Formats: sequence, structure tokens, C-alpha cells
Amino acid sequence: MIDPTTLSTPLFFDACLRLGVASRSAPAGLRPVAPGMLVFGRVCPAQHFGSVDVFLEAFERAQPGDVLVVDNGARQDEGCVGDLTILEARAAGLRGVLVWGLHRDTPELRAIGFPVFSYGAVPMGPQRLDERSEDALSRARFGEHFATTEDVVLADEDGAIFAPAERAEEILAVAGEIRAVERRQAEEIKAGRTLRESVQFARFLAEREADPSRTFRQHLREVGGEIEE
Repeated sequence: MIDPTTLSTPLFFDACLRLGVASRSAPAGLRPVAPGMLVFGRVCPAQHFGSVDVFLEAFERAQPGDVLVVDNGARQDEGCVGDLTILEARAAGLRGVLVWGLHRDTPELRAIGFPVFSYGAVPMGPQRLDERSEDALSRARFGEHFATTEDVVLADEDGAIFAPAERAEEILAVAGEIRAVERRQAEEIKAGRTLRESVQFARFLAEREADPSRTFRQHLREVGGEIEE
């Protein structure tokens, strides 16, 4: 299997698009606590209701390599994960944490170096204790979408993409193929061959003139280009 840490969320998304796999994106604005962080793994969902015990219980159920995906309803009044939760996640064998909400203890999290992604930081911790739902550990909302243990997630500095776990190897393989083509095209541009030459853009313009229904994506797939899917 392709090493996911050599890929990116744009490549992962493009691979899903090519394969016709229904991927889901985290809302724009998700960022790692430190530059360069990337994480891939099976989703370990948890809904937060004001107490850390839901995370500890999620860790009891987690498999090594999972990614904790926290649904905190995009709240802006509390940081629902901090350094102790993240240290415990690492100790439990998880690979990273994504929060639909905020975190706190930013300096400590950066020092730990464990992949943590959220929508920002705030010093306040939870001051509530809401009633816990029955599905607190079976699914987590992230924006408009839900993520479950049937999903994998890839997150980096561009955001996060969720996809069905059963298609993960296939998606990663195609993402690797797209990466190889894009790298070749990048090297050709650096060497003096323009992207227009590489993708035979003049040929596409002529074909579109003859057939207005012809799309650039059709052309790219025929000539082995990438750029877009």
C-alpha cells in the first residue's frame, strides 16, 4: 500500500473523484497546531458533551493507528482537548486528533508534536456537562457530514478528507499515480517545457473547436495529464 504520509489531501480528493468514491471534506479552516503535520487512519469518533471521559472511553475502543475525530459542534467558547488528552491519545496508539471545534494548551501541544487539527485555540476549558447521546462513540459530525469507524481520514495543512475505509487502498494507489504524473509535469516545467506543451493544450483547443462538447478533463485523461479531475 502507498505510504499515506507521502500524499496530500488534494491528491486524496482527486483520487476519490477519479474513482467515483463519495468523499467528504471538513469545513474550510481546519488547521494543524504546528506546520507540516499530516495524519491518516481509521476514524475513531467521539461526541463531546463537556467531560473528558468520552475521550478516555473512545481510547479504550480504539485500534492502533486510529484518528480521534471529535464532534464539539464547532463551539467557539471552549477548548475541548488539551495536552493531557493528546498525551493519552498518543499513549493509546492513535495517530492523531481532529476537532470540529477548538483546542487549548497550544505551546504544550506543539512541544508534544502529535498531529492535532482544529479550528483554533481558546484558553477556556469546558464549563458544562450536557446529556450524552446514545451514539456518542459511533459517529461524529464534522461540518455537514458524519464520520464513523467505517471511514478513514487524511488531514494536512489544506484540511481533511473523509472516505470509506473499504476503498482506502484503492484510493491511495490512485493518489500515488496522480502524484507521480504531477511530479513529472513539475520537473518538465522546471526544465523549460511548459505545462501547455506537456498536456498538448493546442491539440485540445483544436479538438474543442471541432467538438464544443469536448472537455479539458476528457483530454487530460487521454494524454495522461493531471491538473484537475
